[in-house]
Amino acid sequence: MGKIIVISSGKGGTGKTTTVAAVSSCLAALGHKTLCIDFDVGLRNLDLALCMSEFAVADFTDVLDGRMDLMEACRESPLLPNLFFLGAAALKRPSDVVAEALPDFLRAVKEEFDYCLIDSPSGIGTGFRLSHTAADMSIIVVTGEMPSLRDAQRTAEVIRDIGVDDIRVLINRVRPENFKVTQSTADDIIDTVRARLIGVVYEDPSVFRSLHENTPLVLYRKRLAALEFLDVARRITGEDVPLRTHGLSRLF
Repeated sequence: MGKIIVISSGKGGTGKTTTVAAVSSCLAALGHKTLCIDFDVGLRNLDLALCMSEFAVADFTDVLDGRMDLMEACRESPLLPNLFFLGAAALKRPSDVVAEALPDFLRAVKEEFDYCLIDSPSGIGTGFRLSHTAADMSIIVVTGEMPSLRDAQRTAEVIRDIGVDDIRVLINRVRPENFKVTQSTADDIIDTVRARLIGVVYEDPSVFRSLHENTPLVLYRKRLAALEFLDVARRITGEDVPLRTHGLSRLF
């Protein structure tokens, strides 16, 4: 059976969707059959981050409502073998999703794929809760800014209430000069969110280039962010991968 991992954040702007696209691409590059599902009903953007906007012809509600089979609705990336995508409905609301159909749908996903990464809506509303229906792990993406940490702390509390035990935190868009101002460290973030650290990703212009050059980030093989997201993917698979601390002495 595969593993379902929800990527969430307490607020927008943390790089959550970029994280979903990057980590799933890395898992696929490592040889794992990986599905990305955009659960941000009404505000979908994962197809852009995956460089698959021209291939997103179905959404997960087509499967939930019985209009299409799972593998009929999914699309494989033309650039990365093993990477599949299933989008969100553009003209629906989270309340329109048939929650009763989600367990069977996600069970079928786990039978077909090694990993499924779900792009959860920001915040802790209906869509967020639905996205955690069958989660094996939830990764909260945070920055070092105080609003992000406060919202991440509350997000983690809700995830625990839902019943997900394996909660991780990914510190994203790191700028060492910002941590000098806030006088915070990775340990402070871990203590605030009360979750295990799964990775640290440095602010890198190649993330912007990836989106606007329509090239998956994992293909920028020598760029720091690509390597750091690859490390996160390897940790998800169970590898013991040390953190890259170059330039991040303020954080540790």
